[in-house]
Amino acid sequence: MELIASSSTFCPVATPPLTSSLPPRSSSSTASFPFPPPPLRGCACRAILSTHTTQKEKNGMLGARSYDLDQLSGLTALSPLDGRYWGKVKELTPFMSEYGLIYYRVLVEIKWLLKLSQIPEIVEVPSFSEDAKSYLQGVIDGFSVSDALEIKNIEKVTNHDVKAVEYFLKQKCQSNAEVAKVLEFFHFACTSEDINNLAHGLMLKEAMGSVMFPIMDKIIKSFCNMAKDNAQVPMLSRTHGQPASPTTLGKEMAIFAVRLSRERKELSQVECLGKFAGAVGNYNAHVVAYPDVNWPQIAEEFVKSLGLSFNPYVPQIETHDYMAKLFHSLIQFNNILIDFDRDVWGYISLGYFKQITKAGEIGSSTMPHKVNPIDFENSEGNLGVANGGLSHLSMKLPISRWQRDLTDSTVLRNMGVGIGHSLLAYKSTLQGIGKLQVNEARLSEDLKQCWEVLAEPIQTVMRRYGVPEPYEKLKELTRGRAVTKESIRDFIEGLDIPEAAKTNLLKLTPDTYIGAAVELARTVEQAADLL
Repeated sequence: MELIASSSTFCPVATPPLTSSLPPRSSSSTASFPFPPPPLRGCACRAILSTHTTQKEKNGMLGARSYDLDQLSGLTALSPLDGRYWGKVKELTPFMSEYGLIYYRVLVEIKWLLKLSQIPEIVEVPSFSEDAKSYLQGVIDGFSVSDALEIKNIEKVTNHDVKAVEYFLKQKCQSNAEVAKVLEFFHFACTSEDINNLAHGLMLKEAMGSVMFPIMDKIIKSFCNMAKDNAQVPMLSRTHGQPASPTTLGKEMAIFAVRLSRERKELSQVECLGKFAGAVGNYNAHVVAYPDVNWPQIAEEFVKSLGLSFNPYVPQIETHDYMAKLFHSLIQFNNILIDFDRDVWGYISLGYFKQITKAGEIGSSTMPHKVNPIDFENSEGNLGVANGGLSHLSMKLPISRWQRDLTDSTVLRNMGVGIGHSLLAYKSTLQGIGKLQVNEARLSEDLKQCWEVLAEPIQTVMRRYGVPEPYEKLKELTRGRAVTKESIRDFIEGLDIPEAAKTNLLKLTPDTYIGAAVELARTVEQAADLL
C-alpha cells in the first residue's frame, strides 16, 4: 500500500480553498498571527493522502465501510494534536508545523542573500536597491500555504527539502530583474544544516516567546491569585497521607507559584544558538571562494541579526546542547505542574474543593451524580506524553556521529509534539482552576477532628522550659489513640510550665496553629517576581 501526498485533490469540506494565503507577516515580529482554518480541523497544508489498495485489501483492513478514511482530516489524523485537540494548540502552527519550518528556511535563505550584498569583497552581489530589498522582504512577509505546497512539490523531484527551498526562491525571484542576476548566490557556501539549524532556532524562540511563555505566566499568576485569596484559609496538612501540622490553602498554592517561577526563569535564560560555518564548521568553501573575507565574523553578525546567539565551534550541525537544556527545563516545569494536578485532584477527592458544574456536561456515562476532575487528569496525562517526547529530544539531540549523522533530522520534526502536549496540558490546568470553589466548611471539619496535630507545639514548648522527655510524653498521649480537645486541654493543664506559656497553649486550636503561612501566601508575588 502506497501513500501519496496529492496537491490536486481536495477534501470536500476544506475551507478556505487551497489558494488562500496567510496574512502578511513581519520577519521580526513574534506576535501571534492567524492561520487559515484547515478542513474539519484538518491538515495545515491540505495535502490529501490517497491509498492504492484493492477493494479486497480495504475490506480486509477496514471492513465494508461506507465512508472514506483515505482523506486526512480531524477524524483521520494519527496525532490527537492534529485532530481532537487542534483547536487548543493551533496557535503553535505558524512555528512548529511543516509550514513553519519551511517559512523559516525561506526567511534564512533570503536574509543570507541580503547579507552577501552587504559584503564589499563580494562584488558579484552588489548592494540591492530599496525596491529589490522590498521585493525580497515581500517574499518573506507574503509567504503562504500555497508557496509551501509548491516547495513540497519541488521536493518530490529533488527528494531534498532544503534544496527545494533554494529552487523555489530561484523560480520566485526570476521576475525581479535585479535579484535575477544573482540567483546562484541563494544558498551560497551553505550546507543544509546552516539553514535548518537557524530555522529550528527561530521556530523555538518564537514559539516559546509568542505562545508558551505567556501561558506559563498566566498559570503562575493564577497560582499567585489563589495563594492571596486563600492566604487565611486554614487547612490540615498531610505527610505520608496522614494528618500533619496545619497550613493554609493559600500557602500551599504559593509553593507552586514560586517553583514554577523558578523554572520559568531558567527557560527564559536559555539562549537559542545558531551556526553558519559550512559543511564541517570550518568555512572551507567560503575561504576558497573569497579568501579575503573574515567569514567567522560575517557568520556571527548574520546569526545575531536573526535574534539568535552565535555558536562558533561546531561540526556540520549546531550541537543542540541549548535545545537539551531548554527541553530539560520544560520537563521540570511540567513535572511541577503534574505535582500540582495530583495535589488538587486529591483535595477535590477530600472535598476541599468543589467544582462548578456546566449545564449539559456529563461526568459519567452511568453515574449521573459524578463531577470528575477531568481537567487536572487531562493535564497530567498530556504532561506525561509531553515529557516522554521532550526527554528523548534532550537525550538524543546532543549526540551525533562524528561530524554529523541524520538521526537528528527526523527527531527535530517532533519538537512540536512535546511542546504541543505541554500547551494542551497548561490550558487544561487553567480550565480546571477556573472551576474550583473552596469548601471552607469541609476544611474546617477535618481540622476539628485532628487535635493530635497540637502535639508538636506542646512538646516544643515543653522542651523550652526543661520538661523531661517531652516528645515521649506526647507520643504516649497521641500515637495511635483518639485525641480530643478535652484530652489535649487536660494534658496542658497538668504541665509544670509558666502560666503565660500554658495560657498560650490553651488558646491554640488546629485552625490557628498555622505559623507564618498567612504572610508567606500574601507575599508570594514578591517572591515570584524576584525569580
